[in-house]
Amino acid sequence: MIIDDWMPTFWNVLNVRENTLKEYKRLYKNNVAPFIGAKTFGEVTSVELQTNVLKLSPQNARHTLMLVKSLFREAIFYKIADHNPTVGLRTQKITVNPRKFLTWDQINSLEWGKYSDQVKFMALHGLRWSEAVILSESDIHDEFVWVNRSCWGEVKSISSKRKIPYLGFFKPLPRSYKTFRKVVNQHGISIHSLRRTYAYLLKTQGVHVTTAQRLMGHSDPMMTLKVYTSVLDEEIDSTGEKLRELIHRGK
Repeated sequence: MIIDDWMPTFWNVLNVRENTLKEYKRLYKNNVAPFIGAKTFGEVTSVELQTNVLKLSPQNARHTLMLVKSLFREAIFYKIADHNPTVGLRTQKITVNPRKFLTWDQINSLEWGKYSDQVKFMALHGLRWSEAVILSESDIHDEFVWVNRSCWGEVKSISSKRKIPYLGFFKPLPRSYKTFRKVVNQHGISIHSLRRTYAYLLKTQGVHVTTAQRLMGHSDPMMTLKVYTSVLDEEIDSTGEKLRELIHRGK
């Protein structure tokens, strides 16, 4: 069976979220269909898949390979294919650079132009862009920000549905992600850096990691722990001073 002909059925049986489905369709159109879409399942080889997938950037390659593995898994289950050329295939390791964050003093003192309030709001509440851009004044009441939806519809997960103590500065964000990204990029950070700034504020104020997990809407506590391990250079320096004081007090 020609792979392109199988795809409508595959999309219907694939059990993924709507956003994931949209992303998979985009990946298939751009990265998969051009080199195997017109072939039968039996004509596709491991070498062909590995060669074409490795041409992509590491993150793009990984997501594309996940799609192709799902494609052949379902094809075998429905007896459309009798072999799986994706077995043993791997992509390059994704190197993730540490995401930068700012302290509240930096956020408060830097110039953000007409979006100053929006930047401060994001840094003080830790919302994802998709959650913040859809927010309205009706979502802020009883001294809390109530997160119930995103610009994609439902929030990312059950844990993403939450309430966050409201600390002020709310103004609607620009509808364009690129517009707001340009504002924060001028100071060497990303939009996600503001979310990490919020996590750092929680950490420095002694908020327990499990509480921070709920405030940030993380489903996996390990995600919060990774953020909580972020430190500034001056914290490393001050640690030596604190330990020296402890030692001398014991003498």
